[in-house]
Amino acid sequence: MYKLIKQEGRARLGDFQTVHGTVHMPAFMNVATTGAIRGAVSAYDLKELHCQVQLCNTYHLHLRPGDNNVHALGGLHKFTGWDAPILTDSGGFQVFSLSQLRKITEEGVNFRSHIDGHRIFMGPEESMRIQSNLASTIAMAFDECIENPSPREYVRQSTARTVRWLIRCKAELDRLNSLDTTINKNQMLFGINQGGTYKDIRIDNMKEIAQVNLDGYAIGGLAVGEPAEVMYEIIETVEPFMPADKPRYLMGVGTPVNILEGVYRGIDLFDCVMPSRNARHGHIFTSEGVINMNNTKYKLDERPLDSKCDCPTCRRHSRAYLHHLFKSGEMLAMRLAVMHNLYFYNTLMEKIRAALTEGRYEEFYREQREILGKRI
Repeated sequence: MYKLIKQEGRARLGDFQTVHGTVHMPAFMNVATTGAIRGAVSAYDLKELHCQVQLCNTYHLHLRPGDNNVHALGGLHKFTGWDAPILTDSGGFQVFSLSQLRKITEEGVNFRSHIDGHRIFMGPEESMRIQSNLASTIAMAFDECIENPSPREYVRQSTARTVRWLIRCKAELDRLNSLDTTINKNQMLFGINQGGTYKDIRIDNMKEIAQVNLDGYAIGGLAVGEPAEVMYEIIETVEPFMPADKPRYLMGVGTPVNILEGVYRGIDLFDCVMPSRNARHGHIFTSEGVINMNNTKYKLDERPLDSKCDCPTCRRHSRAYLHHLFKSGEMLAMRLAVMHNLYFYNTLMEKIRAALTEGRYEEFYREQREILGKRI
């Protein structure tokens, strides 16, 4: 259940109650693709990093260790040690990212595994069964993430098929939630708005899926190559047609500035691999902009990564030490950097919520968007 607490312009402050706890929104979901944050960060670390929601990948967990095995082990919460909400994607993004390995039909998608090439079929029902086995808090509907730009007629047909898939997803998840063998009988379902960069298709699709009684609604198929300004235009176009009493999730986005812009346009929930992926390459988000720990100028720098940060890394280690670890190829470099970047993202969301609470998000947004995208 979503409760809107306060609104400033389109920006929303709210609480989302789930069977695994309440998510204070706007929120950022930390991406643990295979049940762990890449960079040697565990579910127990995430608590210290102010994480609220862990996001896991349906397709990858289906391949390894196998969703049936996760079910036998008690579901993702027990398997990973994370006791707060978990969202699982549907496998739909792999329809996009593994385009050389798949064939789409009305029934679903035939894949070849990126690991060993064996054949996999996944449709709406299979995606729901896998996510039910994983026992996540929130399951995402199976969809096709369309490449931008794509021909209008293809986008129209694909989007219509995604709606038909959504109806099948809901029917199957309702059935699964009624079974005695299901671990999480309160698993929620979010639908996904698609339509490429065609505003009229996006609106029509949003109107259609809003008629299906879902627990939340996502905007998918953005941040896949289109300019940021186009993404913002699509959000502004779709948002008025998204149910006001349900969470709004912008999938796969993004930079700190993207998040500020998304919140400004009415988005409640975000996820992205960027903070962890960038950290593993030495790119660090700070309150003054982005720094690169591979640069020689940090060799003798005794300051923390961010003087305004109290994450475990900043409390204990210097830039000089991180620079040394990266240059030495030490795994600890990635772990410390990832922990900092995730803490930065999660506490940025806390600052956003505080600004909304105090009625000063407009001021916070205009000030921070000039700083957070700056490269130092």
